[in-house]
Amino acid sequence: MITKTHAAAAVALAFVTGTAAFAADAPKMEKCYGVSLAGKNECAAGAGTSCAGTSKVDYQGNSWKLVKAGTCTKIQTPKGPGSLSPKKA
Repeated sequence: MITKTHAAAAVALAFVTGTAAFAADAPKMEKCYGVSLAGKNECAAGAGTSCAGTSKVDYQGNSWKLVKAGTCTKIQTPKGPGSLSPKKA
């Protein structure tokens, strides 16, 4: 007979195993500066912004968006390619 403790442990183990499998399938992501549209940045976009969705202009150099790892510098915008570090305005 399974006790409540054993049942809870089994559920917890199944959750952790399922979460680990999901994380392994998720693509690696990186911060890409200067590619987000106004109001579409992720977080911490620098002076004048506080977090997600607060950038004021398209392709703001100090705002970032998560993109698939290895693709950032290949993204072309009217202000040039994406950058792995903040761009000056």
